[in-house]
Amino acid sequence: MALTATAVLASPISPALSAPASASAGTVAAPASTSVVQSAAISATAKAQNRQAAKLAAKLGSRSAGIYVNSQGQVTVAVTTASAAKAVRAAGGVAQIVTHSAANLNRATAALNASARIPGTAWAVDPAANKVVVSIDSTVTGAKLAKVQAAVAKLGSSATLEKPGGNFSAKINGGTAIYGGQYRCSLGFNVISGSTYYFLTAGHCGAVASTWYANSAHTTLLGTNSGYTFPGHDYALVKYTGTTTHEGTVNLYNGSSQDITSAATPTVGQTVYRSGSTSGVHSGRVTALNATVTYSEGTVTGMIQTNVCAEAGDSGGPLYAGTVAYGLTSGGNGNCTSGGTTFFQPVTAALSHYGVSVF
Repeated sequence: MALTATAVLASPISPALSAPASASAGTVAAPASTSVVQSAAISATAKAQNRQAAKLAAKLGSRSAGIYVNSQGQVTVAVTTASAAKAVRAAGGVAQIVTHSAANLNRATAALNASARIPGTAWAVDPAANKVVVSIDSTVTGAKLAKVQAAVAKLGSSATLEKPGGNFSAKINGGTAIYGGQYRCSLGFNVISGSTYYFLTAGHCGAVASTWYANSAHTTLLGTNSGYTFPGHDYALVKYTGTTTHEGTVNLYNGSSQDITSAATPTVGQTVYRSGSTSGVHSGRVTALNATVTYSEGTVTGMIQTNVCAEAGDSGGPLYAGTVAYGLTSGGNGNCTSGGTTFFQPVTAALSHYGVSVF
């Protein structure tokens, strides 16, 4: 994996890679300012609406095309027939009639998976737009660009192509800096199995270092890798072997922290937060689930796609809202000055794979 000392989101589509510790030691301190004011938690009402919408969508089967939060903050069920919309409204839900079924959009995604996996590309179903949104970065040019354009054109109105600018790349207590080899990443979530403590971070971080420290001088040991997966997925598990105190919280970079008590899958349109050792805490919205992104190191699937910004060294850091853990920072494009797209490994997949829990 080609690591870079520049801002991860400004290097070619590769995972959110961390910068060498020697080049970034001065960036470990909290940023001068934090751009977001944290909400205390997701309301019980919103959680109930999400559960109700998910149950309605599941009950409707092929007549449903996903759920999302609309511009009025309402959890909405996309449906393909008037009778399905009537059923949703009768149950007290909000419905939107759309053209393409979930099955049609899934077939479009499968076609792209088979024909357009080129470094610098990403795609995911946007239930609000009722399309597969295909994104390409500035490295996709010439014959590669033509290939992607042709693949999208074959899908007709079920897919659309966008050029968000910049280049996709992978990025490496939640959000706090961790150092391995010559690189810096961010800790995702502290987790536990029985009486043994671990932490999660990005798999592309685990691929470049096996031992992790709390400081760039490598004098305060945190632990060693128990395993990692990248590409395909992007998660790593590190077993604590040092004496550093570890809590089940996320660093808010304002002198306080956010307790994490559970893990879940977010809803498209939901507001989420990311903490990282380079750029601190930033917020945005989930724009898609089950996204596919192809970095130069390989393809990662099943990702959470967001418009939350991130930068080099933020890799592995936590995506969350209130007390709920959602993901681990993987990669994307842009930065926290101009904005961009960032992909997150769903934390539920990592927890299940390793048999660990947040605490």
